[in-house]
Amino acid sequence: MNGFPGPLVLGTGNADKAGEIAHIFTAAFDVMLLTWALEVGDDGGFLMTDVAEPFRRPQILMPLEVEETGSTLDENARIKARGWMRSTGLLAVADDTGLSVDALDGAPGVYSARYAGEDATYGDNVTKLLGALDGVPPGRRTARFETVALAVRPDGSELLARGSVEGTIAVEARGTSGFGYDPVFVPSEGDGRTFSQMDPAEKHALSHRGRAFRALATRFRQR
Repeated sequence: MNGFPGPLVLGTGNADKAGEIAHIFTAAFDVMLLTWALEVGDDGGFLMTDVAEPFRRPQILMPLEVEETGSTLDENARIKARGWMRSTGLLAVADDTGLSVDALDGAPGVYSARYAGEDATYGDNVTKLLGALDGVPPGRRTARFETVALAVRPDGSELLARGSVEGTIAVEARGTSGFGYDPVFVPSEGDGRTFSQMDPAEKHALSHRGRAFRALATRFRQR
């Protein structure tokens, strides 16, 4: 048994994030996984299954509206996971991630995805962050990423895991891969490259999301 608990629904409409989670889970469970995009109302999610397990797409019985109104990463991950579990009747997994910059008193934190506004692009957020740190010397540009990964079963029980990574914010964007703040985050355990300058395997070995979802995979196996 590889321990994969699927089929499950990833409670995110972000295709970049879903791709990372699928990549991390594939390595963690040593099994080939398939994902399908699910469109429900204004929010989308992703169905993930083991290729060896025949499964028909679930019939979505009700529209899903998820508003991340929580004041913590835990609360937002729970809102998303429980919303998708209720909508599909399946095991649902969601996460929330925050970037905390010491020189900015922990900002953007829980508002990382919408730091530059509700409809902000990755580039908008990075530009605002670099502007806020303009003139801050390298030694004071310390930061950390944290991810909370949470799974909710149809019976309402939960599994929660966390992952974090320390680093610094570069003075300019570097690299072409990844997404979000990857072009400006330099992990302390790395070799001076940003996450965007690493290939996926290198990034996931160090990243907050890689650590959180590997820990969640371990929790699944223990259950």
